[in-house]
Amino acid sequence: MNHSDHSDVTKRLKNVEGHIRGIARMVEEDAYCIDVIRQVQAAQAALNKVSKIVLEEHMHSCVITAIQGEDASERERVLQEIAEVYDEATKV
Repeated sequence: MNHSDHSDVTKRLKNVEGHIRGIARMVEEDAYCIDVIRQVQAAQAALNKVSKIVLEEHMHSCVITAIQGEDASERERVLQEIAEVYDEATKV
């Protein structure tokens, strides 16, 4: 991951970490359920953004390298990984 993306991801994860602590406080303080759910959804959206950034970087580095390489099994492996990540992301 390049330095800019690494810094952005680290910053976003620290923000999510603080957000999660805030949600835990809300639960401990018996906050209104819908408010808790909205904050959980906001944290999930932030994590989804982190995942998107990491996946884009992976595709622009590791996947391109494998596709341009001569090792057919490596190409298949990285493509299978992408399919598996997509499958996990679309599970309900």
